[in-house]
Amino acid sequence: MFTPNTDRIKKLAEKYSKRISDLEVMFDRPTKLYIDFANVRPWSEQLGWHIDLPRVKQFFDSFDMVKDISVYNGLLCGDLVSEHENKTFAKYYGSSYITKNVKVTKKSINMSSVSKHSPDILKSFVRASLLNELKIKTVDYLNEELLVMNQRGVFYLEDRKCNFDVEIGGDIYLDLERNSYDCFVLWSGDSDFAHPVSKLLDNGKRVFLFATTGRISYELNDLRQKGLEIYDIRKIRDFICWKKEMLIKV
Repeated sequence: MFTPNTDRIKKLAEKYSKRISDLEVMFDRPTKLYIDFANVRPWSEQLGWHIDLPRVKQFFDSFDMVKDISVYNGLLCGDLVSEHENKTFAKYYGSSYITKNVKVTKKSINMSSVSKHSPDILKSFVRASLLNELKIKTVDYLNEELLVMNQRGVFYLEDRKCNFDVEIGGDIYLDLERNSYDCFVLWSGDSDFAHPVSKLLDNGKRVFLFATTGRISYELNDLRQKGLEIYDIRKIRDFICWKKEMLIKV
């Protein structure tokens, strides 16, 4: 059953009644959402709009069969925007908001002692399988670009990483063992979740992948043959995007 949590959601639901009906059919049993926000956030580049976690919470809490929504997101210590964002999200999701520090490593791009034909610096950024296929002139060109950056005073790049595969996978297995939910909704396209999703399907659970075109690994896509259902989040844009990006203003 769908009961709008806010007046805005109610008005949008009237505009998108068919989409609400479809979701009610999907969430016809105890359901939990797992949102890998560290993975989902970059989707905005392809979508052209941003996912607003507080609005996600308001929208899906409107479905009585959605019993819990867990969000996994990294914290960039010392970054005021990241710290404020995490406090805001934690306020909405409480103990269902899981966070940890983003790991920041510095990778050198200092070309001072490296030949312009050498792939040594590029090895830190390009997978070996691809690097081995690049022509020498391509390597030379990339190294020349690094030299230009050195001339501007840039001698290293920061690599940020925050992976929640273990945490999400562990929570899924625990919820499965406890038989807490009959419907599992994963927001991620990461191939590392292929095994947990397959395990859920083997145990007769209904599993949905909320994602967008081009962001789903082939390992997850292949699980459609076992019953994995994929839902394009563009269908619910106005319910979950930043308010200023809504297509219909209400």
